[in-house]
Amino acid sequence: MKRTATAIWKGTGKEGTGTLTTQSKVLNNTPYDYKSRFENGTYTNPEELIAAAHAGCFNMKLSFVLGEAGFTPESLETVAEVTLENGTITHSKLVLKAKVPGISKEKFQQCAEDAKANCPISKSLTAKIDLEATLL
Repeated sequence: MKRTATAIWKGTGKEGTGTLTTQSKVLNNTPYDYKSRFENGTYTNPEELIAAAHAGCFNMKLSFVLGEAGFTPESLETVAEVTLENGTITHSKLVLKAKVPGISKEKFQQCAEDAKANCPISKSLTAKIDLEATLL
């Protein structure tokens, strides 16, 4: 399976602007720029998109891991915080809040760690990945 996204950039790194379009068109000429990446701009940026991808991938992988263990999650809510330092993504922190009926805390933690280690986005990152998993 292959997926595509197109980035278009015009101008200098600091004063220029760009757009991002995904194959699905969920992002369709979505703007990004220097301010959105390194200051407090209002557009998206690559690190935000990596955070979204990591949170979504982790939740889906955890759902599969829980299913294989005989559990169906009622809800999985994950916030991913990606850190960019000196031009490198150095860290992704996953904060999970989950409702999984009938699972023990120990089994839940085991499943969450499995998903953290084995979701495709985690596997693609060289950054440190931390997980804070709470069973509600």
